[in-house]
Amino acid sequence: MSVSIVVPTLGRSTLRALLDALGPLPPEVELLVVEDEGRHGPAATRNRGWRSASGDWVVFLDDDVVPAADWYRRLLHDLDVADDVGAVQGRIRVPRPQGRRPTDWERATIGLEDGAWLTADIAYRRKALDEVGGFDERFPRAFREDAELAYRVRRAGWRLVRGGRTVAHPVRPESRWVSLRTQRGNADDALLRRLYGPRWRGLLQIPPGRRGRHALITAAAAGALAAAALPGRWRWLSAVALLGWAAGTAEFAAARIVPGPRDPAEVATMAVTSVLIPPLAVGHWLAGAWRWRAA
Repeated sequence: MSVSIVVPTLGRSTLRALLDALGPLPPEVELLVVEDEGRHGPAATRNRGWRSASGDWVVFLDDDVVPAADWYRRLLHDLDVADDVGAVQGRIRVPRPQGRRPTDWERATIGLEDGAWLTADIAYRRKALDEVGGFDERFPRAFREDAELAYRVRRAGWRLVRGGRTVAHPVRPESRWVSLRTQRGNADDALLRRLYGPRWRGLLQIPPGRRGRHALITAAAAGALAAAALPGRWRWLSAVALLGWAAGTAEFAAARIVPGPRDPAEVATMAVTSVLIPPLAVGHWLAGAWRWRAA
C-alpha cells in the first residue's frame, strides 16, 4: 500500500503549521503541496494534485488543519480496510474559545466536527477517484464539492467510513461580515438541486438549511414594498407583510445571538447581517439556478 498526501493551498500562513505537524515522513510517502495560483478553486486544485500522485491512497488535507502527533501512525491503521472501502475520513477537532461562548463564525467552524466526508482530512482510494473522475470543477468554492464527490463514490458502489486519526482545525480569523460572503454558496446548492433533484440534501448527507425561511422573509419584505404602492384601502397589506418580515428577521437574529457571547459587537453584527442574509441567500440561489439551468 502506497500513500500520497495532497495539500491544496492558497499560500496561507497556516500551511507552515501543517507541515511542521506532519514532521519528517517516511521516504515512501509522497507529499504534494499544490498551489492554486490561478484561483481556480479547491476542486480543480485537488484534481491537479491527485492526478499527479502515485499512491494507491490519496489523502487530502486542507492547509489550515494541524495533524495530531500520531496522525500518520493512525492513518496507516485507518487504511487497513476492506477492498470495497473507497474513502476513510479523519476526525476533526475545533478548539473552543476560553472563558466565553463561541461567536457565530466560530460555531460554523465547530460544525465541521459533525460534517460528513470533508476534505479537511479524508483519504480516497485512487481506484475510486479514477472511476468517478475526481472533483466536479464546477464548484468554485470550498463548499459542497467534497460532499458531491463522496456521493458519486458511494453511488459507484464504494463504502465510505470514518477512521481514528485526528486533526485540529483552528478557527480562521475572519471579517465580522464573513457570514455575508458565505451566502455565495447558495449558488452551489442550486447546482446540486439541478443535478440531483429535490432530495439532494438527503442523498449527499447535508443537514437541512434555512433557505426556505429566508425565501419567506424576503418575500414578505418584497410584499411590503409592493403593497405600499396600492390604493389606500389596501395598504394594510403592507403593514401585515412588514410584520411578517420583522418577525422572521427577529427569529433569525435571536437564533444567532442567543448561543453566542452576546457582547455588543457580536449582537450588532448579528442584527445587521440577519437583515441582509435572507435576500442575499435567495439572490445567490436564483443566480445559481439561472446559471445552471441546463446543467
